Amino acid sequence: MSVTSCIKAALDQNTVYWKDHILRRMRQRNISVIDILDVLRDCMVIEEYHDDRPFPSYLIFGYGNKRPVHIVVGINMDVNEIHRITAYIPDTSIWEDDYRRRK
Repeated sequence: MSVTSCIKAALDQNTVYWKDHILRRMRQRNISVIDILDVLRDCMVIEEYHDDRPFPSYLIFGYGNKRPVHIVVGINMDVNEIHRITAYIPDTSIWEDDYRRRK
């Protein structure tokens, strides 16, 4: 199963978990729960961190409320489980115009 298929399955099965860190960052960065859900429903994986523990993590890109958003998620692909770690609006001094590639 692909990462995006696993994310969609986790959304359907309601096996998506919010870490305290992402909730704090969302408040600080004015990113809503709806923004996060919109990004996850129509996301693109732009980086993979297979050595992360306890699960491999992925940098996800999408648009929430017409703004580009990056979300880092840990994924347990064995049971279609997503652990949201952090979210931010990509900085144009670090990311190319498409927000998918680092400068």
